[in-house]
Amino acid sequence: MLSFDVSSLMEVFLTYRVYGISTCDTVRKACKWLNEKGLEVERVDFRKDPPSAKQVSRWVEHFGSKALRNTSGGSYRSLPAEKTQWSEEAWIEAFASDPMLIKRPVIERDGEALQVGFRGSEEEITTRLIG
Repeated sequence: MLSFDVSSLMEVFLTYRVYGISTCDTVRKACKWLNEKGLEVERVDFRKDPPSAKQVSRWVEHFGSKALRNTSGGSYRSLPAEKTQWSEEAWIEAFASDPMLIKRPVIERDGEALQVGFRGSEEEITTRLIG
């Protein structure tokens, strides 16, 4: 009888999608980390393939709009002062119309949002991304 570890077998079939821009060092770092773990990564460049409002809505539902805000970018700084009072729906519209407002990377596995940004200890990142 063959013996195998189901969790290892399942990992082979999982698809990781890393959303961001190709020139972002944090996106590169996340992809490198995933590759070093032997995981397959599909990169999605916001500039070439921006996320839909529906996809952004799922991310906001999962992470909240505050966690998704790229507050260090020029797009964020150019927003009106009223942005501090915006609803989640207003943020969804803003993120969908200008993906540079979204913190990078957003990482999904098989369509499930796992992480935004790439900070934390090795243990925290491993737990969030691999389980």
